[in-house]
Amino acid sequence: MEGLTSSHDGMKSSKRRKFKRTKAPLEIEEIAQQIAAGSRLSLAKGITLLESVAIHDKPAGQELLRTLLPKTGNSIRIGITGVPGAGKSTFIEAFGLMLTKAGHKVAVLAVDPSSSITGGSILGDKTRMELLARDPQAFIRPSPTAGTLGGVHRKTRETMLLCEAAGYDVILVETVGVGQSETAVREMTDFFLLLALTGAGDELQGMKKGIMELADGIIVHKADGDNERLAKKTVRDYRQLAHFLQPASPGWTTKALAVSSLKATGLVETWEMIGEFRNVMESSNYWTERRQSQTRSWFYTMINDHLIDSFYEEPGRKQQVTELEKKLLDGQATVAGAVKQLFD
Repeated sequence: MEGLTSSHDGMKSSKRRKFKRTKAPLEIEEIAQQIAAGSRLSLAKGITLLESVAIHDKPAGQELLRTLLPKTGNSIRIGITGVPGAGKSTFIEAFGLMLTKAGHKVAVLAVDPSSSITGGSILGDKTRMELLARDPQAFIRPSPTAGTLGGVHRKTRETMLLCEAAGYDVILVETVGVGQSETAVREMTDFFLLLALTGAGDELQGMKKGIMELADGIIVHKADGDNERLAKKTVRDYRQLAHFLQPASPGWTTKALAVSSLKATGLVETWEMIGEFRNVMESSNYWTERRQSQTRSWFYTMINDHLIDSFYEEPGRKQQVTELEKKLLDGQATVAGAVKQLFD
């Protein structure tokens, strides 16, 4: 017998509807109020807005920053750098947990290097600071360098301001590691802390004049077990060396301490050293002068960034650059000639 022709459920087939995901408009005033109230979720949203490279997000990010600006400036900003493997994340977690137990609110801005090939970044600092990440009095924000030199993200300064507006009174900026371009973090923090190791062949690397002249404090890390005796010897060497170098901050001699994050020793002394530094700087008015110098440096950095962005945003500019690049590779033009042609 001939069967029946019908759909499987007896219903007529209908055309599938396509749903478009729409992005809800951001209420800047509302986000600003939530950040000021201490919402970590809103703070994360605000930082994402600031770090966005989308053209339509830039005005919104700056409006958010202007709204919260009166609530900023009430923290101590500590830059932390060190050779790879010095245990920066381990130290920050132990140090941060000690501070939160003492009643402080701690924000950690951790910067991971971006791949020069894929542009990606691991951003695994929350995994390495598992206990601190769960602390309600702490906020950890990993960001990629995204091609920015200096071991920090180009929006790190603005991110610090949002964290201050959210009530965080201690801000720790972890850089990607010691290098020739690590001086950028010095220009945006109040206290610059260098982590060093013993027995890893990096004593001479750590004592290089350039990075030593920037450090306000030196931590000889992993001072426990068999390494404790050698760490104390290295501390004495650093203290002796500090007397022969120009101080990083006027009226302050760089101090060195032995610290073990594993045994939680030396952490209280580190905080006391930072407090002593602040008292000395405030008494000489250098604290205010340094903050003003940081703002001035930020201003000129933003000018350079804006010039580069506006250069590439001109109609036809990217195509012109691509064509000149092809001529360079084919040997039809010189680099200086191509650049001159771009600006002419």
